[in-house]
Amino acid sequence: MRETELMLRGYGLTTAEIFYRMPDYRNVLNSFIWQEYDLAPDHPRLFAFIEFWQDSIEGPLHSVRFAHRKPIGGGAWRSVVGELRYH
Repeated sequence: MRETELMLRGYGLTTAEIFYRMPDYRNVLNSFIWQEYDLAPDHPRLFAFIEFWQDSIEGPLHSVRFAHRKPIGGGAWRSVVGELRYH
């Protein structure tokens, strides 16, 4: 789906900053930024990505911070049908 379609269906932009430990250097923290359209408050896409990380990536997670913004609200979008011509 396109971004506008997702927003109209209630999705908002979720940005997560993921801190993880380097596999060979456990005392070194690194960060990774993840951004995707997701549904609040359950955030199924974010939690699916975190599960994928834990199952498939060697660097163990330290912490995750995230923010969610819904750019289009219910009253912010309206469909307008018409055409305006200037001569």
